[in-house]
Amino acid sequence: MPVSRQEFETVFPKLVEDLKEHAATYKLPEQAMQWFDKSMNYNTLGGKYNRGISVIDSAQLLLDRKLSDDEFFKAATLGWMIELLQAFFLVSDDIMDSSKTRRGQPCWYLAPHVGMIAINDAFMLESGIYILLKKYFRQEKYYVDLLELFHEVTFQTELGQLCDLLTAPEDHVDLDNFSMEKYTFIVIYKTAYYSFYLPVALSLYFSGHATVKNLKQAHDILIPMGEYFQVQDDYLDNFADPATLGKIGTDIQDNKCSWLVNQALKKCSPEQRQVLERNYGHKDQECEAKVKELFNQLELEKDYQVYEDKVIVQLRERIESLDESEGLKRGVFEEFLRKIYKRSK
Repeated sequence: MPVSRQEFETVFPKLVEDLKEHAATYKLPEQAMQWFDKSMNYNTLGGKYNRGISVIDSAQLLLDRKLSDDEFFKAATLGWMIELLQAFFLVSDDIMDSSKTRRGQPCWYLAPHVGMIAINDAFMLESGIYILLKKYFRQEKYYVDLLELFHEVTFQTELGQLCDLLTAPEDHVDLDNFSMEKYTFIVIYKTAYYSFYLPVALSLYFSGHATVKNLKQAHDILIPMGEYFQVQDDYLDNFADPATLGKIGTDIQDNKCSWLVNQALKKCSPEQRQVLERNYGHKDQECEAKVKELFNQLELEKDYQVYEDKVIVQLRERIESLDESEGLKRGVFEEFLRKIYKRSK
């Protein structure tokens, strides 16, 4: 049975207390302690928790049984470490992108009295991962593997973010800067590693199945799946009903190096290119409407359907041909694909 958000959330207060207890060993003043508490709760709670819950779901599938209470707590703790990593990235990203809202509330740096203190808060959220790792996993033979995995995936995500920021700065639109090569790099490193590969890699270590072969097989399915997820996200940003999506898409106004604009650049006429040049990346609804109209003219919705059909066949083939001899299970990947295939938000 997949784990519910509520079950997953039951573990978080204990981890907040663990981190506060650790901070208390340094005699952190009460005002700062309360701030740390508020930052953790404000920035880590309220998302979908897909990454964190996937660690538990995958561990149960790999072990082929329900987890004991202790195993559930440990697997959930690994899941919350990904959520802390996500919080660290989001607090930082929102400052870099001058975003206004996150999960239906003001971005942390725009919350009352926060401002640029948010940069230090982001660092603290990341540091929390390693304090919890040491507390709960230091005795495990795979402890160093977990440390290296978190450090490596963090660096990979930061490489993706760097490429994204340089390719599509909000204040300077240059469509010559865009390319499918850059797009692929950004989505693999900024999204696929920490959202898809990391949860399964953690569950492989946790369940005792992290062989070289299993990690490689997981990587070779999950990185393309993460890429598909991001292409899907870009498609939904433009074509989904905002009421269903739960937000209004902003990729066009934000000058995003998205899958759609890259497809448009590949197939547009010189005149259509002019329309893009004049209207893409402007904080203006009329400009945005012209770009949307152009995307419709170019039939990008059809192109997406063709892309999706093709990639789903490839992913299913890879899952089908998976070697389960070292304990990896097809069900782990089927579950990931089930969650994202044909999603509407």
